[in-house]
Amino acid sequence: MNDRKKLLLHTCCGTCGAWIPQMLAQDFAVDLFYFNPNIHPREEYARRLADVEKVAEALNLKLIADEYDPRAWFGAVRDLIQEPEGGKRCPVCFELRLRRTAEYAREHGYDCFATTLTIGRNKRADVINPMGERLAVEYGVEFLARDFKKQAGFEKSCRHSDTFGVVRQNYCGCVYSRLERLRYKKSPD
Repeated sequence: MNDRKKLLLHTCCGTCGAWIPQMLAQDFAVDLFYFNPNIHPREEYARRLADVEKVAEALNLKLIADEYDPRAWFGAVRDLIQEPEGGKRCPVCFELRLRRTAEYAREHGYDCFATTLTIGRNKRADVINPMGERLAVEYGVEFLARDFKKQAGFEKSCRHSDTFGVVRQNYCGCVYSRLERLRYKKSPD
């Protein structure tokens, strides 16, 4: 009999989803949840989803890919487009994705939910985890608060993603972080 809790893991990309599910599967029955309406353009969204599919297949995990509707994301951040990556726009983006994960977890009988977001070097667990805990209360589903970048988590994730042939992206995912990265590359040293 399997008495492990069912965990819905919001997964932002294949790199972030390469090591975390393996580590969590020791204690949880993990399903991956790909909900990322922030990713732009659509081709990049599809490429990242294909990488998450590779990881899910390699780890024999169920993958739920929710609807891609960037209009909701653009609506949520419309007053924050001038913010830099890591600014006020990012918490709005995190909450949109965590809220949908919590909602899906409740609707489909999961015991808890978590996110791979905290593995990112520029994604602050002290911002993300309180959101998840607040949404856990709101939706009645436990949130697994972690800072996955601790104890070399990011490096472990990169090594694992290499074994699956996952491409590492060079921007967070949204059009504004992409433009910021392009401007940075073009600026003189």
